Amino acid sequence: MKFRTDPSQIKGSIAPLMSPFTADGAVDHAGLTNLVNWQLASGTHGISLGGSTGEPGSQTIAGGAAAIRTGAAAVGDRGAFMPGTGSAKLDETLELTAAARDAGVDAALIITPYYARPTQEALYVWYKTVAEEFPDLPIVAYNVPSRTAVDIAPETIARLFRDFDNFVGVKETTKDFEHFSRVLQLCGPELLVWSGIELLCLPLMALGGVGYISATSNIAPVAHVEMYNAWMAGDIETARRIHYGLHPLVDLLFVETNPAPGKWVLEQRGLIESAFVRPPLITPTDAGIARMKTLLAAGEQYLSPVDGFQVAGFTPKAA
Repeated sequence: MKFRTDPSQIKGSIAPLMSPFTADGAVDHAGLTNLVNWQLASGTHGISLGGSTGEPGSQTIAGGAAAIRTGAAAVGDRGAFMPGTGSAKLDETLELTAAARDAGVDAALIITPYYARPTQEALYVWYKTVAEEFPDLPIVAYNVPSRTAVDIAPETIARLFRDFDNFVGVKETTKDFEHFSRVLQLCGPELLVWSGIELLCLPLMALGGVGYISATSNIAPVAHVEMYNAWMAGDIETARRIHYGLHPLVDLLFVETNPAPGKWVLEQRGLIESAFVRPPLITPTDAGIARMKTLLAAGEQYLSPVDGFQVAGFTPKAA
């Protein structure tokens, strides 16, 4: 089976980009391109967008498809591109996945359908339908039970991996570390597993994960790349130091609902023009910002340089 990229090469630090909007809420395509360029210049191994950090629930299918096309053009052949194309509705999932395939992505990240709480058999049928519809596109399940109210069981992952050549992996965003272990034990090292939980990025590597899709890489891409590279080189001490050093920035991103705090940081640093988040989210409160400033200072050494990527007309914000 021929894919644009060997799926096994989609490894390392994959940045799940925050979706930049203008101050009036429109998709900021220039801002998105700027973020992609900054990430790749920082050494990031690949780009995702349209996952939870990208506010997919507030976007239309047409808007999501347009963002995917912008992302694909910006990434080009400089890294892997694995956008989220899932929805709670099957027709929307198929439509957005088709748009991603046509844009030339490396894989499609399909979230478990949220709110409905389907059974494991229903989840199998859901992913079977997508995999059969797009046999030329690698499919990756996105398991995030804290947002979807459903957990795709290791046995279901194993069944899909066994039955469909283009079902290649799973982004596991669960704090149940035993779940990670059982997925890899059932499927073996050929299944690609990424952590979507920031503080489990490094631990998953010890179990055989191929990398991570960490929201914190939105503000600290270099550190995430260095942590991965150190681990792969056997420099566990350096990898562990970075892991613990990133804790304040991880905490910062979740002072209020992600991605509002991270967008505030990106705006403060001049990487995007506006920290706007679409309803029902709101920009950080004054109390939240006060806490975020404390955490930002604590983790400052792990922030990545932004020189050359600040938006036109940026002026530093007052402390």
